[in-house]
Amino acid sequence: MESLMDFPLLVFVVFLVVLWLSAQTGAYFRRRFSGLDEGVRQDLGVILAAALTLLGLIIGFTFSMAVTRYDQRKNYEEEEANAIGTEYLRVGLLPAADATRARELLKSYLDERVLFYTARNARELKQINAAAAQLQSDLWSAVQAPAVAQPTPTAALAASGMNDVLNSQGYTQAAWWNRIPIAAWWLMAAVAICCNVLLGFSTRTINGKARMFFILPLIVSIAFFLIADIDSPRRGVIRVHPQNLTSLVETLRTP
Repeated sequence: MESLMDFPLLVFVVFLVVLWLSAQTGAYFRRRFSGLDEGVRQDLGVILAAALTLLGLIIGFTFSMAVTRYDQRKNYEEEEANAIGTEYLRVGLLPAADATRARELLKSYLDERVLFYTARNARELKQINAAAAQLQSDLWSAVQAPAVAQPTPTAALAASGMNDVLNSQGYTQAAWWNRIPIAAWWLMAAVAICCNVLLGFSTRTINGKARMFFILPLIVSIAFFLIADIDSPRRGVIRVHPQNLTSLVETLRTP
């Protein structure tokens, strides 16, 4: 099920509006309590500085989480291409008819895996996953039958390679499901809102400062957009492209 975090541009717009309104809310309460002395203002400045430092640390930590998950998706794409390419060679150890069938199935399966990385529509992705699941069953049957008929070490090697192919798809899917928790987004948003309220409340003069209240919300919203973009496997601008799988497709099609 898709959520707000699956649409990075929408994340940017929503947080920009919410954080700007938070700063305006702080400014409103500042006008209501205009009789604050200098000591209270200094204390508010210390609190605001500490809150902004905390927000920066949380944003940096969350960004690190997003980058780690992005790197994990890239690594599994490479491992999946290596597993399919290795198995394409290993099935040559099977009898000629079984090897030909297995290789044709591997080519079809490889095409489906490339589509998995490029699909943006949930309905299209569902069809791709269904086709890949059917091909996985056919691939296992293609190596299981000769391995059972002639349980030799070479047949076992081909069966082991096919197991790696099937497992690599599961690891890839798990990596694509591994996203930044929604609870972490809510906590980060709460800290950002508090910072902007404090910013508006701690401003000495309100008149002519409306534009200043737009700076911090804009900067924080850009940071949130970047995190959401990296963390979103399909909707983001920064996505994992199946370079290794595409290269393997071209290699296998070369006579």
